[in-house]
Amino acid sequence: EDDIAKMTAKIDSAASRSAQLKEEVKVLQEELANLSREQAEMDKIRLETHEDYYVAKKDLELGLTGVRKALSVLREYYSGDKEAAFVQQPAPPVKFSKATGAGTGIIGILEVVESDFAKNLSKEEGEEADAESEYQKVTQENKVTKT
Repeated sequence: EDDIAKMTAKIDSAASRSAQLKEEVKVLQEELANLSREQAEMDKIRLETHEDYYVAKKDLELGLTGVRKALSVLREYYSGDKEAAFVQQPAPPVKFSKATGAGTGIIGILEVVESDFAKNLSKEEGEEADAESEYQKVTQENKVTKT
């Protein structure tokens, strides 16, 4: 009877431990499922933010190119090099004179716009690099957690 009581106690202890382990497995499986869902959501968000970055970068580069081209043409025009500026244009009337003050103001405004485009492009590139770095870090942590 003593042996039976010991064996019954061992069986009860093992059954209790088994139930506890089954519960831990269930909890861990739920955590892994949540982690997989979070990773999938993070992948989706990262893809969307990367696409937004790509569009913004393209727009900023296009704007920057346009502003630089306009600045080049205006600087050339107002510098007095009549042969190089607006070659396809007819010769101005004899009494024509360039309004250099207005030209200087326009060039100044365009230089500010150019600076803003360059600053925004740099900011977008920095934010993209930070977002990619954070994404890679969390993804790696999730891979480690799964193993």
